Amino acid sequence: MARTHNLGFPRIGGARELKFALEKHWKGALPHAELEALGAKIRRENWERQGRLDFAPLGDFSFYDQVLDWSFLLGNVPQRARPHEGHPLDAYFRLARGRAAGETGSGIAAGEMTKWFDTNYHYIVPELSRRTTFRLDPSRLLAELREAQAANVHVKPVLIGPVTYLWLAKAKDGSDRLALLSELLGVYRELLQELAREGIDWVQVDEPALVTELDDKWRAAYRTAYEALRGSGCRLLLTTYFGRLGENLELVASLPVDGIHLDAVSAPGEVAPLFERLGPERVLSLGVVSGRNIWRADLDKILDRLEPIHEALGDRLLIAPSCSLLHVPVDLQSETKLDPELRSWLSFAEQKLEEIEILGRALREGRGAVREELEASAAAQKSRRNSARVHDPRVRAALETLTPGRARRASPYAERRKLQAARLGLPLFPTTTIGSFPQTPEIRKARSEYKAGKLERAAYERAMQAEIERAVRHQEELELDVLVHGEAERNDMVEYFGEQLQGYAFSEFGWVQSYGSRCVKPPILFGDIRRPEPMTVEWIRYAQSLTKKPMKGMLTGPVTILNWSFVRDDVPRSVSCYQLALAIREEVLDLERAGVQVIQIDEAALREGLPLRRSEWQSYLDWAVDAFRVAVSGVRDETQIHTHMCYSEFNDIIEAIAALDADVITIETSRSDMELLDAFDRFEYPNEIGPGVYDIHSPNVPTEEQVVGLIRKAASKIPPRRLWVNPDCGLKTRSWDEVRPALENMVSAAKKLRAEFS
Repeated sequence: MARTHNLGFPRIGGARELKFALEKHWKGALPHAELEALGAKIRRENWERQGRLDFAPLGDFSFYDQVLDWSFLLGNVPQRARPHEGHPLDAYFRLARGRAAGETGSGIAAGEMTKWFDTNYHYIVPELSRRTTFRLDPSRLLAELREAQAANVHVKPVLIGPVTYLWLAKAKDGSDRLALLSELLGVYRELLQELAREGIDWVQVDEPALVTELDDKWRAAYRTAYEALRGSGCRLLLTTYFGRLGENLELVASLPVDGIHLDAVSAPGEVAPLFERLGPERVLSLGVVSGRNIWRADLDKILDRLEPIHEALGDRLLIAPSCSLLHVPVDLQSETKLDPELRSWLSFAEQKLEEIEILGRALREGRGAVREELEASAAAQKSRRNSARVHDPRVRAALETLTPGRARRASPYAERRKLQAARLGLPLFPTTTIGSFPQTPEIRKARSEYKAGKLERAAYERAMQAEIERAVRHQEELELDVLVHGEAERNDMVEYFGEQLQGYAFSEFGWVQSYGSRCVKPPILFGDIRRPEPMTVEWIRYAQSLTKKPMKGMLTGPVTILNWSFVRDDVPRSVSCYQLALAIREEVLDLERAGVQVIQIDEAALREGLPLRRSEWQSYLDWAVDAFRVAVSGVRDETQIHTHMCYSEFNDIIEAIAALDADVITIETSRSDMELLDAFDRFEYPNEIGPGVYDIHSPNVPTEEQVVGLIRKAASKIPPRRLWVNPDCGLKTRSWDEVRPALENMVSAAKKLRAEFS
């Protein structure tokens, strides 16, 4: 009979216990032993949650990032972070964030961080060179295995596959990553043999790189790898997710593995071809419940597809979520304030496990055994499909007004630049920040009390105005050139806007890990989108009244709001994106009418939304770029439009970034040591650019010399008159004690550069 399993579970805890413990630990206020004890508690609770399944994952828990965990397990730790003394977690956190718990001083360079495929999760990029060696250290994984055995949990270890590990990595010296494959495979064989000695039967080997377009060299690496791992002592479940296999399907079907997991949510059309190529002994695992979105599954529809396969395969059929549940919140049961109808449409990680369990029972015992559950599922599908709150004729009518050519600025950049330069009067190497300033305990307390009804609206506004004034005064003292209001009133750069847009809903506890201790609460985009009233104008107007320097209006762009939301699955993403663009356009024009001279529209997630297959990029980029241009269409030439992007690989879409036609783009580059600049060897970026000069995700304070060095490097590729000086990203997660000296050094560096280049 069909068996059930899971690919991974959220590790932050039901109430974000891990987040708060990590932040306390990094301040030196929580000992290593207490942090380790909390990790064990979360693992135990997660296994208990998954007790209804036949297999639970082992090794999906992490104190920061699973790819970083894997680098340490493989012994691939850069020399600067290698432990010399102290607790093993100290070296781990040095590489994750530049500094271990309680450490002060300059720290070390943190590992580069980028997006995990097309998700909003960030991983620490493995560093390689031709001198890299690997040495197995499975101590942490084996300790967790013994925890599971003591709890009598049937586990399946989760490994990042050897080819995907190399594919995710970067060779710092430009060497061939695949030249390291043979040595790496020896470590994998050693690990699999060790797990077999511990009594492990099945091992989940994650190879999501297989849903991308691979050249012949990488495809050959898969054949080499799995031939080498054949007979290592454990049965291998080759696991793919996030997309379709495409031309790699034949390759996957030919590999000598014991089972294959397919993301049947992303690639329903590949179930039949893979089933036909399965052979008489191998296991087929189908990911039939979305691990990335929060809509309730249509169980009857899924069973219609599964029942014929189950009849043929029996216990060789495994059913699971499409991917790890890391990307969804923990438990819908906590959401007591959600509208009951909307709540009936949703499914979080805990509920997705229930859906898998229901499907398994239906296959084993027949649909009659779960009749009530199937009826509830069908009722939710019908309710959502027919709800009037989902469809707004006014929004559909507005979309029809979009015509080719409308999404354009009135004049080309060269003409706009002259008008903006005359209006703003900025110096060479103008300085600015990305938008947010520290979210202090006072800010969080005022927001919490206001939401709880303990603080009147007028008192809350006065508190936020005081924080805005504080941020403005700090910036004036620091002599920044273009100021921001600091975003004290904003809980999150997406949630803040979604709360003010029709078509969005919000959970109370729907937190999802973005990286380390950073969690986000994605809004739920359930219907057509409309802006009922201005969202930011009064806050920016107030901030501008406090200073004579230019004050940036701060907005999140339509593509980023879309990509950082749980999106509808009943309309194309492009439709929702254009609806968002029209709403943001109304806000942009209201800001301009209020006298705001500079408006930043962040598109941090532009790269993240790319399809995983390069052949499908252009279709996405066409509507994503066009949506941004719709959002800024109609503004005067004198109004300077900025955008911001961070923590993704941008070199391969630099032409699309230029096509946004923002007057200024600020972009993350410091963690990657200005790697983005390589794109300008082949492409002359036409507008102004601010390559980030310090990493805001590390507590390390950059020196003036470090900033000067990075900007000099940028000036070798981009004309100095088009360069800005700014941090990598917003500063909300840092403290003022870190922010002030960092910005002082940044401004001093800009002044030094002005004298050098004037």
